[in-house]
Amino acid sequence: MAEDKQLNPQESLQLITETIQKAKGGFHETGVSAILWGSVVSIAGLVSFVEVYFNFYIGFDIWLIVLAAIIPQIFISIKENKNKKVIAHDEKFLDATWMVYGISIFALIFYINIVPGVSEQMITHYDNSQLFTKNITTNELTIWKPYIFSQSSLYLILFSIPTLVTGIARKFKPMLLGGLFCLVFFITSCYTTNLWDMLLLALAGIFNWLIPGLILRSRFLKGKTC
Repeated sequence: MAEDKQLNPQESLQLITETIQKAKGGFHETGVSAILWGSVVSIAGLVSFVEVYFNFYIGFDIWLIVLAAIIPQIFISIKENKNKKVIAHDEKFLDATWMVYGISIFALIFYINIVPGVSEQMITHYDNSQLFTKNITTNELTIWKPYIFSQSSLYLILFSIPTLVTGIARKFKPMLLGGLFCLVFFITSCYTTNLWDMLLLALAGIFNWLIPGLILRSRFLKGKTC
């Protein structure tokens, strides 16, 4: 029976290094998804800000590009999952966090678009009356339409959650700082008008996802060439 080959210190160190690198591969993000969402949110926020500030309309709701981004995201997720040979436990946890975040975003969009109309119907049905607002300049009365106050604040607080979780779990400072910036933007948005809220949403997209995504992408490409 032949003796097992004994590894010298250099070979042992090389084997350990290769093992660590393979293990890290399961946790490695390409940064593509973060770049995608950071780009669409920042573009939508900036365009909305410019529209309101300069009082013009581009002809369609720019935030539809955020919904449209779901299509490439599906293909990105399928491709990245195929490339992952082993999915670690904490990787599954983070994937679940982002999935729940996506569901929550859709729930919030549904809430913002449905609740005002339902509230108006309930007021009219149960009270058989309508609420009016009065223009202090012209004394003209107009029917008050229910709406969700400070909608952008709700999005900002939701934006911060998965980014903070990822930043803390992976000790990735760009995402941790991005999530903290998002919380600062959330607090600020509670005291600002809708105009500046659009700008805060754009900044959230940049700091929360776009910059961390570009850093992750750079690291990923460097890792492939090494």
